[in-house]
Amino acid sequence: MSSLTLIFVSACVFAIAYRLYGLFLANKVMKLDEDRVTPAVTINDGHDYVKTNKYVLFGHHFAAIAAAGPLLGPVLAAQFGYLPGALWILIGCVMAGAVHDMVVLFASVRHKGKSLSVIAETEIGKSAGKVASISILFILILTLAGLSIAVVNAMFNSPWGTFTVFATIPIAMVMGIYMQKVRPGDIKGMSIIGVILLLVSLWAGPYVAANPTLAQMLTFSKKELSVIIPVYGFFASVLPVWFLLVPRDYLSTYLKIGTIAALALGIVFVNPDLQMPAITSHVFGGGPVIPGAVFPFLFITIACGALSGFHAIIGSGTTPKMIANEKDILFVGYGAMLTEGFVAIMALIAACVLVPADYFAINAAPAAFAKLGVAPVNLPELAAQVGEQVQGRPGGAVSLAVGMAYIFSSVPFMKGMMAYWYHFAIMFEAVFILTAVDAGTRVGRYLLQEMLGRVYKPFTDNSWTPGVIITSALFTGSWGYLVYTGDIATIWPLFGMANQLLASCALIVGTTMLIRLGKVRYAWTTAVPGLLVWPTVMWAGYLNVTTNFLPKGLILLATMSVVLMVLITIVFIAAFRRWSELLKIKDSVTDAYGDKVLVVVAD
Repeated sequence: MSSLTLIFVSACVFAIAYRLYGLFLANKVMKLDEDRVTPAVTINDGHDYVKTNKYVLFGHHFAAIAAAGPLLGPVLAAQFGYLPGALWILIGCVMAGAVHDMVVLFASVRHKGKSLSVIAETEIGKSAGKVASISILFILILTLAGLSIAVVNAMFNSPWGTFTVFATIPIAMVMGIYMQKVRPGDIKGMSIIGVILLLVSLWAGPYVAANPTLAQMLTFSKKELSVIIPVYGFFASVLPVWFLLVPRDYLSTYLKIGTIAALALGIVFVNPDLQMPAITSHVFGGGPVIPGAVFPFLFITIACGALSGFHAIIGSGTTPKMIANEKDILFVGYGAMLTEGFVAIMALIAACVLVPADYFAINAAPAAFAKLGVAPVNLPELAAQVGEQVQGRPGGAVSLAVGMAYIFSSVPFMKGMMAYWYHFAIMFEAVFILTAVDAGTRVGRYLLQEMLGRVYKPFTDNSWTPGVIITSALFTGSWGYLVYTGDIATIWPLFGMANQLLASCALIVGTTMLIRLGKVRYAWTTAVPGLLVWPTVMWAGYLNVTTNFLPKGLILLATMSVVLMVLITIVFIAAFRRWSELLKIKDSVTDAYGDKVLVVVAD
């Protein structure tokens, strides 16, 4: 099959979905009201609650949600063939993922920018809120540790990548000062400054790497980066959002979307065939990359890019505090998720243009690859062009970089640049992931402040500096420890399951809110994907425990899996009871904005 066909189909599906289903959700289901004042306006504190241009906010939100998932998940799932992954990305993104992101953002804006756990407590009950708080905090720590380790593995001993990634920090600060202090609201000027400086840093990367002195200064070991990244996360959490977080995410969005657009154009120009068959024999299990069968493991392997609970953390964390107009929820929430879905399709193509034997040689452990009884075809030549050993490096990042470099270097005027594009792709992956780390850390700080505020009231005040510093230090220290010890590697299967359980939970919380708002006839939009995903992921969790963790003696991971499944089940049971109560109410009441609802809550 031609890769161009898959790109064309994906672009059409996402464009039609935004124009039809997205507008249906905005106008009929959620009834977004541009005259309804948002928390960014009513609570504007210049620190966390900041009214933000929708294009800048789109950049921040997309950069925050688009981490390793849409890049690595499709690559790993390619062992099943290109068809299962492509179908799950297209259908899941349109009907589940984008709906999930939009309804969570909508719910948080209506609840003054509060987190998903607070929304669950208000909409369902106190017990559900407390359980959700524990689940979200646990999942977020696992997520950030896993994402950070991916950055460490991509950047260690790579002065080129390290320089480019580090350069985005002072560039973002310059952009933030320019837009906030020098020429407030000058998005165009800020964008020009940022893009020019970013292009300069990309151009300078190879020269920095070639300079012995500079290269030595920017060459860090895994342990050193395992300290540097949490320290960066701490400052990104403490500093005002306009100074570092938002401009850096906005800047990195140019790199992310620009690279994906360039990859799409490269695929159009080169038009490589997909070497991986539509369906492989590994769909029934026993594959060298993912041992389980396509059902249910596909749905926890491709998380971000189709559906992701991590997005609920961002959608009820930094983003709702910056929405200037309720109408922007469609563009930021639904639109950013569709963009991420397109990124996932690009990653799937980059993996599937490799010869299957080469793909498995990179992504499978040497012992597992040896059992396949095949030999690499083009890999020795590709490795020589890249200048690094790429075989036997599982995880998805290396095969994605090789696939991207192969496509770019196949363009006639770029031949001979395989090594450049490979290192560029590694840097691109690191930037892609790191923006989710800084936003996720800030959201974790919000969550800790909410939880500790129940014990000591001042913690709920986002302007109380000691509380901000203490919670930021506690949270970065927790996931930073896991990064430094490196023990998170075996938790990836647990993270995949936990991530999708949180997504199903968020959809059910959103369903509860829609029912309370008197929109029972539209509640299927969130209830159906939530109720389909939940049992699927529970089954995957059971198989993880019985066929993966327990046989290997991983008792702690097995225990974590069971605890998470029990906690999310408690939230579901509480939600079902709440639905029963709400559906018995016959008379509607009018809220402060004149809307007819079943029950008015203090939002």
